[in-house]
Amino acid sequence: MPILKSDFSPTLPFKNGHFNTMYRPLFMKDTCNYLRKRVTTWDEDFIDLDFSLVGSETLVLLIHGLEGSSESKYMVSTSNFLNNKGLDTVCFNLRSCSGEDNLLLATYHSGKTEDVDFIVNHLLNSYDYKNLILIGFSLGGNLTLKYMGEYQKKLSDKIKGAIAVSVPIDIATAEVEMEKLKNKLYVEMFFKTMKNKVLEKAYKFPEFNLDKDKLFKATKFKHLEYLYTVPVFGFKSPDDYWKKASSKPYISKIDRPTILINAKDDTFLSAECYPRKEAIQSKYFFLEIPNFGGHVGFMSSFKPYENTWLEKRIARFIEENIKIKIH
Repeated sequence: MPILKSDFSPTLPFKNGHFNTMYRPLFMKDTCNYLRKRVTTWDEDFIDLDFSLVGSETLVLLIHGLEGSSESKYMVSTSNFLNNKGLDTVCFNLRSCSGEDNLLLATYHSGKTEDVDFIVNHLLNSYDYKNLILIGFSLGGNLTLKYMGEYQKKLSDKIKGAIAVSVPIDIATAEVEMEKLKNKLYVEMFFKTMKNKVLEKAYKFPEFNLDKDKLFKATKFKHLEYLYTVPVFGFKSPDDYWKKASSKPYISKIDRPTILINAKDDTFLSAECYPRKEAIQSKYFFLEIPNFGGHVGFMSSFKPYENTWLEKRIARFIEENIKIKIH
């Protein structure tokens, strides 16, 4: 598909990528009254799903980003907006992200699509929906794109398409970008909860033998991957993890309408995270690169009612490209 021209044009302060990135989590006040349902997994763990239902025949599955949850402001605002358009939503809280620690040593990572597949099949088997759409943000967007390509031959006909926002589709180069000084504050914010989770796991699973000194000194994602992701999930090295978890190699396999929206000024993303070639060569994969928007920001102004560009863009793609009518 041709690379789409974007109509996102924010007011002046929101043209700063950092300002746009931070504005949504700090100042948006959206809330949603979810109905939580706990699902027992095949490996004797649990996953918490948060539903927001309006009686639709279409269900939209939302997947949050790193250390997010159903309470992340982009999850809440998207759920509310799609509910108002007549679509049911369900937020997938990745393991350890629902407010309660999961039961196993292993939590989640950027490429853990077996959890996505399990939840998708649970939804299709347990509920009578005609259509299912996936929407992922950041890490959740990587899971979404990887799942759509990796499981392409196994996907139910009820899965009509997908939307991914602010996605580091090439993890190796995105991590190099995250190591730069411009992203130091974001990394420190992520590490506050990530380090605490790893410490809690080490306490619950003493056989894990965590090197706590190295954990306290960790300043890069690569350090946490050496200490936790690689040994717990069975990767050979961080490089092995980056290669196997990245969604970029799977994009060419996607066979139903899917869009990736990555802002040009997203400081989390490397040049490799804008898959122009893949979009041009695909019949189903769309790429939109707004000049502004930051990382899962896309805020337009200080007026709350004007800050729905992303939600409107998602709804428009569902209607125009996935071909599902909405209010």
